[in-house]
Amino acid sequence: MALFFIDFLIVASLIIGITAVNGVLTNGIAEKLFGGKRHAHIYQHSQRIQTNWNQVGGNTEKTS
Repeated sequence: MALFFIDFLIVASLIIGITAVNGVLTNGIAEKLFGGKRHAHIYQHSQRIQTNWNQVGGNTEKTS
């Protein structure tokens, strides 16, 4: 009975591991193929929109 559980754990870990690796590889390939070449443009546009926004969180310096 113990051998059944050992086999079950081995097969389960292989299935989970292969699925995780497959997801990472597929995501990487999809980003390269379909990611587009306008990433810098989108980033600069986002920075332009956020130029005068107030900073939220972190330590604040009190000037009194």
